[in-house]
Amino acid sequence: MDVESKLKDLPEWRREGDEIRRTVNAPDFPTAIRIVDEIAVKAEELNHHPDIDIRWRTLHLALTTHDQGGLTDLDFRLAAIIDDIAAKHGA
Repeated sequence: MDVESKLKDLPEWRREGDEIRRTVNAPDFPTAIRIVDEIAVKAEELNHHPDIDIRWRTLHLALTTHDQGGLTDLDFRLAAIIDDIAAKHGA
């Protein structure tokens, strides 16, 4: 898989080892929680769950496919969905 090529379509994301990561800054704490809630719904639909660290209005997200030992197309698909959700909420 050409990770660098896929990341060109996801400029907010960066590779760190076997993960891709992004920080999302929401307008406020309630909005951050709404973003996480929407991500959770999509993650359940895909059966693919990001690591999420919530710090007030800042979300730190990491994606990898643990059972595959690294990055897969599913990580990049969920990253694009997360980008859409964050943008919808002004983050």
